[in-house]
Parts: sequence; C-alpha cells; structure tokens
Amino acid sequence: MEDTITIVEYDQSWPGAFQAEKEALISSLGTEAVAIEHVGSTAIPGQASKPVIDIFVGLTLLQPVAYYESRFDPLSYKHISTGMHGRYLFAKHTEGSWTHNVHLMKHDELFHTRNEILLRDYLRNHPELVEQHGEIKRKVAQDANSMEAYTREKTAFIQMIVDMARTELGLPLQNVWED
Repeated sequence: MEDTITIVEYDQSWPGAFQAEKEALISSLGTEAVAIEHVGSTAIPGQASKPVIDIFVGLTLLQPVAYYESRFDPLSYKHISTGMHGRYLFAKHTEGSWTHNVHLMKHDELFHTRNEILLRDYLRNHPELVEQHGEIKRKVAQDANSMEAYTREKTAFIQMIVDMARTELGLPLQNVWED
C-alpha cells in the first residue's frame, strides 16, 4: 500500500466504479460470490475518503489464497497479508494507482452484521455524522505516518458509531479493531 494518505471529497463516480468492479468479480468468481457489498467511506454519499473502493465479497467457501491469486489478474490484483482472520485482502491497481480493496470472506448468517456494513449503513442514515467523520479523517491523514497509524487514529470515532449502530439493532457490542 502507499505511504501518502490522501483524503478527497466525495466523488459521484464511486458507486459506478463499485458496480463495474462488482461485475468483474462476478465474472471471476461466479456463483461462489454470494454477496458483494460496497463498504467503506466511498459507499457513503457525501463522505470524504481515500479514493479507494472497498468491497466485501461473501463466498460460499473460503479457499486457500492461491486459489484467488489464480482467479485474479496478477498485474492488477495483489494479495496483501494483513493478519486478519477469516479473510483475504486483495489491493487492485489500475494504471499504477491504488483503486480498490477487495476483501474475500466466507458468507454466513453474520455477514450483513459485520461492523463495516453497520458503519456504512449507520452513516448513510445519519448524514449529520458524515462531516464530522470527514474532518477526523483529514486531520488523521495529515498526522499519520502509515496506513495502520491512520486506521488506529480513527478507531475511537468508528467504535462510537458502530456501538450506536449495534445498540440500535439490538446486537452485542464488538471491538472494531481486528487483531
């Protein structure tokens, strides 16, 4: 991943970029892909964001990473070892720019209650929090010296939003940071 973290204003083209990538993923993965969700800040209208489309793909069965490496174009997609349990991350680069993160995971009954999906939905339904989230992201991006530092510095705000979303839905609270 890249060292410089750039936050840009919401781009109306992001939903279309997600849709195009969704079609490509369906072509690559076929019926193995049970659910494909646009997550992250580019999925929230009006949200300032890194200009990278985050996508969750729920699969019928999570195969070894080599299986997906063989299904994706190696010139575009690169597997990123994150240490996250139960999912793989592939970063996609288009014409030399980082454009997508594709997270592959097993689809189960908890897929649509994942914190990332709850965060997206809560912010979509509470636009008054979107600007505050953008301000935090801009400040943190200026100060962070790595992607991990950027992510960790936003954690308190994200945890607050996810806690509100989980409480509203009657779901148990969960830590948003995966170790």
